[in-house]
Amino acid sequence: MSTDRKTIRAVIHGRVQGVSYRAWTKKRADLHGVAGWVRNRPDRTVEALFSGPAAAVDALLAECRRGPFAARVDDIAVTQAEPFEAEGFEILR
Repeated sequence: MSTDRKTIRAVIHGRVQGVSYRAWTKKRADLHGVAGWVRNRPDRTVEALFSGPAAAVDALLAECRRGPFAARVDDIAVTQAEPFEAEGFEILR
């Protein structure tokens, strides 16, 4: 795998459930060509896995710090993750 690729796990804190955050994240990931997934967690945070070219992952993460119009992002906890081998981006239930 190229060193230009990056995989991270992000846990987004704030008002991020019930504001279309997951659908917005999928659209933005598709636009950036980033693979992975996004899901709601029981603690009212949103968790996502982003994998792709480092610049694209970084750009998507920067957008997630703002989120969609109705969201309020207070913090994003980011950790490195194992490489994600699948293609595409999906919303997990």
